[in-house]
Amino acid sequence: MVTDTFVIVPTYNEADNLDELLEQLLALPTPVGAIIVDDNSPDGTGDIAERWAADNPGRVYVVHRPAKMGLGTAYIAGFKKAIDEVGAERILTMDADFSHNPRYIPDMIALSRVKHVVIGSRYVPGGGTRNCTRKRIFLSRVANMVARGLLGLKARDATAGFRLYRREVLQSIPLDEIFSSGYSFLVEMLFLCQRRGWQIGEIPIIFEDRRKGQTKISRQEILKAQYTVLRLFLRRLRGGEPRRPAITVSSAITNDKS
Repeated sequence: MVTDTFVIVPTYNEADNLDELLEQLLALPTPVGAIIVDDNSPDGTGDIAERWAADNPGRVYVVHRPAKMGLGTAYIAGFKKAIDEVGAERILTMDADFSHNPRYIPDMIALSRVKHVVIGSRYVPGGGTRNCTRKRIFLSRVANMVARGLLGLKARDATAGFRLYRREVLQSIPLDEIFSSGYSFLVEMLFLCQRRGWQIGEIPIIFEDRRKGQTKISRQEILKAQYTVLRLFLRRLRGGEPRRPAITVSSAITNDKS
């Protein structure tokens, strides 16, 4: 089955989740492929990914990295694989732990026909969270409020990792110059997309806390995110970003099949 849409899934110790995730991804009614970027997981996640790649040539690819090197650099490695080697026209990012449910992907692809970047959003009408602690919900909302306020981001869910980028968006951004390496990479990418005037849309999703395994978010990641927002705020004050025509942001579009 030929597809021009690929999902990048960074992994570190996701052996408990990867089989089920890939099974659901490849069974979607809208064909997608997967690029697994594994950071030398000691639990054998990389070997599981290789088996899927061998059984599904052209639809599953694996990028092996020598160690745990950060979420942002994993995304960049996946972007380069998708654009330079696979020839993808649409590139999605999602977590391996089912906090992002694959069932939303067809609607994200549909909206990408009229938007350049599509976010699976917790904070638009119809979106929400499930099984998340109050502390995690509070931290997420505060992070969004600060990022949107200081950086002028229009998307309601500025820290979401469930996204779709059209090929031309990623080609317009100097990926090797992005400073952020952890979860703050997500804020920086959205900042760069908006500053270039790419059209951004959101669809509502229910974000679920991971079913298996351990969370990768740490206190250090939170501090890095705070630093990234401050650095980008100063950059915003200086201005001078390359721009496209004025951006249009939809607060929520559900089941847009146009």
